[in-house]
Amino acid sequence: MNIGTPLTPSATRVMLLGSGELGKEVIIALQRLGVEVIAVDRYANAPGHQVAHRSHVIDMTDADALQALVALEKPHLIVPEIEALNTEVLARIEEQGLSTVVPTVKAVQLTMNREGIRRLAAETLSLPTSPYAFARSEQELQAAIDNGIGYPCFVKPTMSSSGKGQSRITSQDQVAKAWDYAASAGRVNQGVVIVEGQIAFDFEITLLTLRAKDSTGAIQTYFCEPIGHRQESGDYVESWQPQAMTSQALAEAQHIAKAVTDSLGGLGLFGVELFIKGDQVWFSEVSPRPHDTGMVTMASQRFNEFELHARAILGLPVDTRMLAPGASAVIYGGVDTDALVFEGLDAALRVPESDIRLFGKPESFVRRRMGVALATAPGVDEARARAHLAASLVKPREA
Repeated sequence: MNIGTPLTPSATRVMLLGSGELGKEVIIALQRLGVEVIAVDRYANAPGHQVAHRSHVIDMTDADALQALVALEKPHLIVPEIEALNTEVLARIEEQGLSTVVPTVKAVQLTMNREGIRRLAAETLSLPTSPYAFARSEQELQAAIDNGIGYPCFVKPTMSSSGKGQSRITSQDQVAKAWDYAASAGRVNQGVVIVEGQIAFDFEITLLTLRAKDSTGAIQTYFCEPIGHRQESGDYVESWQPQAMTSQALAEAQHIAKAVTDSLGGLGLFGVELFIKGDQVWFSEVSPRPHDTGMVTMASQRFNEFELHARAILGLPVDTRMLAPGASAVIYGGVDTDALVFEGLDAALRVPESDIRLFGKPESFVRRRMGVALATAPGVDEARARAHLAASLVKPREA
């Protein structure tokens, strides 16, 4: 792809659907390569809005609004960054030749819905996954648990992100609450939830998997070093790179990730989540875009996940090398307010090899991710300790 000049008739235009902290970094990476970027989100002054050439606020599940916006902006590429999208309109837009959806319409449709991606992995590709079932009522959910899933298990919306709507339940008296939470907290209420049996795994990884063109123009698959992460209530709170694992487990993880991403197709970065126990690997989920746990790559790699995504979708060369062990730790808002002030940045940035990213979200909640601390070190344990310390020294408060 030839890249034009922003804000001129020759501009290469990319539209991001979803402009949170991950979208913001993708926008910055694209702009460094001379791309004109249009940021779209469901609320005003989203992080990506603050750095894009133009921004729009629409309900991206509204077919007419989304179609009209694409007709107005005429982007060459559409990059979905969230789940709450009208994917039928995206398919129609691509069929009409109005734009190209990244990585593919198929990938967006399947990965935005846990039912689609789980059936692809387990039933079409015959990859190992946790036991699962889908339920369209509380009664179906209870029956699925009673007839094979068992306790403990996880109940999730089919469309959500960052742990929203997810519950771990251990007894029958928790089923009704889990059903209500999953049915109400998803990005789009599909009237269906997934229930998964618990696997006794040692740890979970994100394997950033990149589909990009080589020097001949052929699409190749590249992998970043595996990223370990810790979650609370389904939401990532820290990540580190590399995650130590056996060579056999790493080879199997790469095999599974390549099988899934080959099936989804297109160009770009995928965040493939996998469970690991010894040499065994199970597929969990995949996102067709940069992953929140991958923010560690802003410290650890030569090109971070956002830069790799931008390069890949533009058909440019990529380099997935890790330069140093790194870690990230989440900074929460800690308070419900629309006027947040951060104290302690000077102390946080005095932590050796540390950095801070504040996302600029216009409204804070107690458990809303408002920033992230990053750190590198000679080893992972020290990098994690540094990231934790830097995050703890940032003190959000109401203005």
